[in-house]
Amino acid sequence: WWGWSGNGWLAHSNEKDEFVSSIGPALKDFAGSGLVHMVGGIGAIVGAIVVGPRFGRWEPSKEAEFEGHSMPFCVLGTFFLWFGWYGFNPGSTLSMSTKDAANLAGIVAVNTTLSPCIAGLLVFFLRAVVLPPRLLDVGGFCNGILAGLVSITAGCGFVKPWEAI
Repeated sequence: WWGWSGNGWLAHSNEKDEFVSSIGPALKDFAGSGLVHMVGGIGAIVGAIVVGPRFGRWEPSKEAEFEGHSMPFCVLGTFFLWFGWYGFNPGSTLSMSTKDAANLAGIVAVNTTLSPCIAGLLVFFLRAVVLPPRLLDVGGFCNGILAGLVSITAGCGFVKPWEAI
């Protein structure tokens, strides 16, 4: 209620019909994604605490039993998620019946492209040049892409393309 309804303490209209908050600037959360990711993150940490670590995962004698994932499937899954993000973010404008709505959907799509591109390339560069063991890390590249997608989703309708970078 505090974020999605438009009448909560983080986002409401004052007597001048301005969008304000009780503690500072109003919460602007495109399609509710900030709240969705926060709830998902809290659920994940609670689940990890309840379930606990995998048995034997951190024992040195069983280290060789745990192999890495299939990198082609990791890349394929990343691109599937990225493609789905184009349905969620621009689709959350809810219409393209006017010029302004279509322009907003276009800006949202551009921001949904730029942020994961830069984030993925930045992680790939840092892993290859700066951080030991200085290897080309495709898994890190995929994680960077996902981090860029998650980070731009809540603000993609409120920032300019250069700010998405």
